[in-house]
Amino acid sequence: MIRLLACLALGLSATALGATFDGQSTRDLEARQLAIQQELNSLARASLRGGVGSIGYRTKPVDDATLGYWIEINLERTYPIDEVVLVPVLWRDMEEGFRADAFPVAFQIIAGTDEDREGHVIAEYIRDENVGLGISPLILTVPETQASWIRLEVTQLSKRQHDDAYVFQLAEVFVFSGNKNVALRCPVETPSRRAPFEPSGAWDASFLVDGATPYLMNSARGDSSHGYIGGFGKDPTLLIDLGEIYSLSEIHLHAVEQSDTVPQAFAGDLGIPKHFRIEVSLTPEFTDPVVLLDYQMENVAGLGPIMMWNIPETCGRYVRVVTIEKSETVGVPNRLSRTGFAEIELLSNGVNVAEGKPAWTVPEKSGVRPPQTLTDGMNLFGEILPMRRWMHELAQRHQLNLELQDLMTELNFRHQRQERMVRWMARGLVALVFVVIFVVLYNRMLRIRHEARVRERIAANLHDELGANLHAIGLWSDIAQQSVDSPDSLQESLQRIRGLTERTGASARFCSNMLEAKGVCEDLVDDMKREASRLLADIQYEIHFDGEVAINALKRRVRIDIYLFFKEALTNIIRHGEASSAQISLSVKNHKVELVITDDGCGVTGGLPKSLQRRAKLMRAKAGVEHPEQGGTRVWLKLKAR
Repeated sequence: MIRLLACLALGLSATALGATFDGQSTRDLEARQLAIQQELNSLARASLRGGVGSIGYRTKPVDDATLGYWIEINLERTYPIDEVVLVPVLWRDMEEGFRADAFPVAFQIIAGTDEDREGHVIAEYIRDENVGLGISPLILTVPETQASWIRLEVTQLSKRQHDDAYVFQLAEVFVFSGNKNVALRCPVETPSRRAPFEPSGAWDASFLVDGATPYLMNSARGDSSHGYIGGFGKDPTLLIDLGEIYSLSEIHLHAVEQSDTVPQAFAGDLGIPKHFRIEVSLTPEFTDPVVLLDYQMENVAGLGPIMMWNIPETCGRYVRVVTIEKSETVGVPNRLSRTGFAEIELLSNGVNVAEGKPAWTVPEKSGVRPPQTLTDGMNLFGEILPMRRWMHELAQRHQLNLELQDLMTELNFRHQRQERMVRWMARGLVALVFVVIFVVLYNRMLRIRHEARVRERIAANLHDELGANLHAIGLWSDIAQQSVDSPDSLQESLQRIRGLTERTGASARFCSNMLEAKGVCEDLVDDMKREASRLLADIQYEIHFDGEVAINALKRRVRIDIYLFFKEALTNIIRHGEASSAQISLSVKNHKVELVITDDGCGVTGGLPKSLQRRAKLMRAKAGVEHPEQGGTRVWLKLKAR
């Protein structure tokens, strides 16, 4: 159970967690995805702090991963502990973002009492060193154990990022007895001469239990609240009325926001006095004050977004925070220093009894924000959570993000598989449609060919029959002339002629389209020359062709249409133009056909004749008529054709 919780908190793969999606439908996975996203919206977010402050504890680098390290926390009294939380040191990876750095690969936690200095193992942890870590805390739920000390013994180290050296480092250790962190600011013992020299002051064994973590408390719910901040150069006394007498055992002070920019405007000490005292009393006049906390800042690295202290249980109703020495904010003159906090939590049996209680300052109106924000239970990000619940929500968020990532991978795989199936089905449908169209067109072509053969046969039959009928009609006409004096013979001849006429008319009604007959416009150039010489026999004319090969390569229908347009235009010249000369040119270039016919006649009125317009429309071509300045008429035709 302990090892499983460790895996969940630090982010092993879904396979390592035993997660499987076999047997689950895509709809079930999508429903789970939605449920996770909704649950993530209700959990605290892993927002990271900026500025400077305490980081934690680390050892000197070594070359041997099995070189043992240990830390021991003296709880100073015996508590029934049931959970240990380890917060990793975070490293800024330039490619992957923040990640846990040099978190041990394997360790065990031993707990005991003053009477039992040997103790016993209450938790063990082993992870795959090749698996990347998250940034959330590691939650180790242990059987309830009476302990006055705990010791973390590392059996295998991991490498830190920037130099690949083996070190042991942690940001914070929480030891919970119920909702109380009993390890807070307790003495910490480490192996002698194992800690490196840290001139920054941000690394020290005491920072393992100072309550400061790399996170900002961002509960992601509730209203945002800007903390109280006093006026420039003033040091007001902050007062809270708890409404009744409580036994106080913990104090949590939340620092005001240092700025909303990156980087921050302040190092982390804005609003926190260099030396202050928190007192409690049974009377509003503080005739019997008891000091709960006397804090004097030694180093800005000792500050954090949340400063916590366990205090001896003390009864009282009225609490005041007295500034003894003003803050010395880095880079800010003393006359511009200010005092303030985002929230003051006073805990009794793990419950913040100051929340919602009246708060004021002496002197009054000594700040730019109302003092009621000191006890509204909110910070800049929303609701303030109990520490244990906060750590659990951060770990739960990380666990859900891992599951969500695996769900997204599985869903993407399934969606891609579905898309591939849809694509193949679409391709199959397209192929089927293509086959159907091909079959329809092929059948239509066969039918057209069949109809053409039928028409050709009918035309041949009609030709033969019409020729025979016409010849027979001639013969019977001769007989009828010879039978003028014989009425009976004449009547029979006339009846025969009548029958042949009816048969000939019936046959003519079914004559096929002669434009599609073989031999028409096989050579458009020769046909146009022949037609011009026949129709323009009495007129001087010139005819010119540009690209004869391309002209005869045009589709047969196009050649026939051009020929008919040309023939109709010449007919119009003969009928109406009164011309003595004509020029004809036909060119085919770059799939463009242009026919121009010019004469010196009297011209046409009313634009292009309707017969030519109709023919151009059938060709989907452009045609027009022009009247040159020197007289005459020019008819032109332009179309695109292959």
